[in-house]
Amino acid sequence: MAKATLQDLSTQLLNESDGNKFAKLKDKLIKQYGATDTTQVLDVLTTYTREGKLLHWRNFLMTDIIRLVPQNDRQYAAFFEWAVTVPKLTYWAIDGLLKTKGKQSYDQLIALATNEQLPVDNRAKAIKSLALHSQQPFDRQLPADPGYWKITDLRLEEILTWQKNGYQTGAGYAPPATHPALKQPLTTLDTIAAKLEKKLQQRRASHQDPSNPSDWLIVAADSDIQAIDSKWQLPVTYRTFLQHFSPLRVMIDNGDVFPAGLDLYGAADLIKRQDGYAYNSVKQEKILDWPENYLVIADAGGDPFCIDLTTEQGVIYTSMHGMGTWEFELYAASFLEFLRELEQNA
Repeated sequence: MAKATLQDLSTQLLNESDGNKFAKLKDKLIKQYGATDTTQVLDVLTTYTREGKLLHWRNFLMTDIIRLVPQNDRQYAAFFEWAVTVPKLTYWAIDGLLKTKGKQSYDQLIALATNEQLPVDNRAKAIKSLALHSQQPFDRQLPADPGYWKITDLRLEEILTWQKNGYQTGAGYAPPATHPALKQPLTTLDTIAAKLEKKLQQRRASHQDPSNPSDWLIVAADSDIQAIDSKWQLPVTYRTFLQHFSPLRVMIDNGDVFPAGLDLYGAADLIKRQDGYAYNSVKQEKILDWPENYLVIADAGGDPFCIDLTTEQGVIYTSMHGMGTWEFELYAASFLEFLRELEQNA
């Protein structure tokens, strides 16, 4: 079958009224011509965003458009200046405006942030994007997703002062502290952790929110380790892992092995993540049918992965949640074996 021409795909896309068919045509257009005929593809997508039949797809196309637009390409600035004025497009258009105009968009974004007539999530998005672009800490100690911000989280006075002072570039956020063994591994544990770190580093290179860092193995806070030691005597290897390579928002998202992703707990979260398994925080009491020697160190969509505290090697067991009773089965003969599998599937 002959390859569909750019013109054919463009015509079909602009005339399509079925959402599922539209999605397939859009993906095909970008896959076949996005890299070689970027300008023409962008013309099609921006035209559809302005005039397309499927209103919800006008919004969904924004992320594709932003991804395809070259950095600092001012020819698309007018499109994003228009898009930020359209309520259903404003949220994502903010990033397009920054990508095409850089600092020249700051005044417009501050106007959005201070506009009390706009929804809070749009105002918060403007501030979040400004923070990322300028390296100013307007998003400190706030959720990574500005959709969860409250009106009281908008640091408007701080932003207006920054505007008045000429938009100084900030110092950004210092990266989390990591253990030297990640670069110079000595033990088997160090080696596995170092391999996992290399894969996490690749993820961080493609996406990282400096105010809410993720995919890191960090040195745990002494207070967290002390709190853990006061509750449990951990197998030595696992305790060393937590102390030297504590996971910070690490999700192992290999769909073949862990379809729902596996959330590997860090030292800062370990105690509170027992809630719903060994502890009922609502009633403030232990859950009696939970084995006392099982400590949940990760979960995959709610299915717990537990380390047996009575074993020297840190044997790992797992069970399915929501079955009425816990039926545990052996998953890994040691914590090192478990960690090695996670590294291989990261």
